[in-house]
Amino acid sequence: MSLTPQRQRQLQTFAHRLGLIFHDWALLDLALTHPSYRNEHPEAQGDNERLEFLGDGLLDFIAADWLYRTFPRLREGEMTRWRARLVQGEQLARFAETLGLEAVLRLGRSERDDWARARTSVLADAFEALLAALYLDQGLPAAQAFVVPLLRQAQAEWAAQGAPVNAKTRLQEWTQARGLGTPRYRLLERRGPDHAPCFRVAVEVQGQEWGRGTGPSKRAAEQAAAEDAWQRRVQSSP
Repeated sequence: MSLTPQRQRQLQTFAHRLGLIFHDWALLDLALTHPSYRNEHPEAQGDNERLEFLGDGLLDFIAADWLYRTFPRLREGEMTRWRARLVQGEQLARFAETLGLEAVLRLGRSERDDWARARTSVLADAFEALLAALYLDQGLPAAQAFVVPLLRQAQAEWAAQGAPVNAKTRLQEWTQARGLGTPRYRLLERRGPDHAPCFRVAVEVQGQEWGRGTGPSKRAAEQAAAEDAWQRRVQSSP
């Protein structure tokens, strides 16, 4: 994929600010290209979906490896809970914000128009894609050197706060510990005026709906759906 001189300078400025140098700048460009941009710009020739898939698994491994080596007294269940907290979408979006990733992310107009709703998931996916691009460009040590300081800081902040567990985190920890994967949240409805919206969300585990919730924001509705799933599927189970 060929890059315009302007785009290459933008990517180089972004990477250099983070202390990164890519051998293949097209990989970084791909990691920062959302599918909505490719849909509107066929010349882009690709998007970050495949890199996000790779980065998701890579991040799970790096976080698990770091926890295992750093905290030798943690039991398996405790490491699972910490990993879930460190790789949840909201945390990855915060990593992306810290890196200034949004400024270099290429989005289609449709996604920018819906940015308030999609922001967390888009930033989290782009962060995972960036990690995968770095891994493919320079290998595992470079990927670890990049992400471990972020994990270390996040873990320290969680620990200092007593690591409060919200409904989404609690449900994710429970499903991942039992090999059920990560819960997925699906927006069912948005109604009401812009100044007082109401969102309705469903949470699914392995393709099956586990709960529903409503709230004044998508995030609040997801929390309510996770709590509903917890009450229905976990606490009520024998």
